[in-house]
Amino acid sequence: MMGTAPVRLIVFNKPYGVLSQFTAEGRWRGLKDFIAIPQVYVAGRLDADSEGLLLLTDDGRLQARISDPRFKMEKTYWVQVEGLPDEAALETLRRGVQLNDGLTRPARARLMTPPATLWDREPPVRVRPSIPTAWVELVISEGRNRQVRRMTAATGFPTLRLIRASIGPCSLDGLAPGAWRDADAADAWC
Repeated sequence: MMGTAPVRLIVFNKPYGVLSQFTAEGRWRGLKDFIAIPQVYVAGRLDADSEGLLLLTDDGRLQARISDPRFKMEKTYWVQVEGLPDEAALETLRRGVQLNDGLTRPARARLMTPPATLWDREPPVRVRPSIPTAWVELVISEGRNRQVRRMTAATGFPTLRLIRASIGPCSLDGLAPGAWRDADAADAWC
């Protein structure tokens, strides 16, 4: 009798300019430039102009559990926004934001200091000296197309930089951009 192979879960810090697919397209690079592991698939997407945690697995059920909105897996984002959000803007994010595709689920939102482990982005974020920026930690449990960017823009604070810091129990945990590791006991859900 043959045993089943253990489930593989890859934790990857996706750099800016990389698609959530193995094949490159146009000016965007693909995952094959970083991960040469056969038979793993992306569990959830992250836009090419966003950075941070991307999970890949060889298990279809785990992939669905991570990416299917029915499971309401929490995702934490570090968002650099243009302007200085006040408590009213944060409260709007917490209650849910009306977007063109409906009201978002309530989120957790707070101002934060720039992450201590923050890396430089290539290319750098555009900065306008006359307009201050702030960092917001936003925790959502759904994953609509470009949702975080649309939420911050709807409150009057456009996103300049977007980093996904965690999905459920998995986090970047000090991974440099472009680096990956196999999930360990701290990420235990497989």
